[in-house]
Amino acid sequence: MKIISRPLGMWQTNFYVLANEKTQEAVVIDPGYGEAEIARLIEPYHVKAILLTHAHLDHIGGLARTKELTGAPIYIHESVQHWLTDPTLNMSAAFEKPIDGPPADELLRDGQRLTLAGFDIEVRHTPGHTPGCVSFVLDGVVFAGDTLFQGSIGRTDFPGGDFDQLARSIREKLYTLPDETKVYPGHGPATTIGEEKRYNPFVRA
Repeated sequence: MKIISRPLGMWQTNFYVLANEKTQEAVVIDPGYGEAEIARLIEPYHVKAILLTHAHLDHIGGLARTKELTGAPIYIHESVQHWLTDPTLNMSAAFEKPIDGPPADELLRDGQRLTLAGFDIEVRHTPGHTPGCVSFVLDGVVFAGDTLFQGSIGRTDFPGGDFDQLARSIREKLYTLPDETKVYPGHGPATTIGEEKRYNPFVRA
């Protein structure tokens, strides 16, 4: 397993390529603004799926182009599928190019297991930043989107945000992972579950 990460756009949103070097297949996570960089990073691989941790504009700004380049199905939690085509909900309405698609191809639910590009991926519903946030767990790592950051947590002051719900998600769905689990967040550097349980000032274990 090879994990390629690049911060994209004005919000420096982490875009991930989860690559299977044996088969040259890959899964991509959260294609934000930065279409040229996305195209460069995915060029060597056959992309089997586009996974979204949630549908805020900074995580889907490059979604249409990624879909165009790869033809891969788009996966998002069932509760927020309509956010992909609603510029008000995905918060792009105030910007020059409101995002109104493409729509989802596959809908995710809590506890679902996906087999993609040779990887076994568990879906954990981790609402709080938005009602439909999910985290993707596999092989000692978790892609946590905007739920958990190094020393911080996702904002809960946007529409649909809820701090108490976010704290429950972190304690019940993320802090229950082994301490050595590496956390790849939606913004900023990677961390570990153990580090956040010990030192995160916003949500204590």
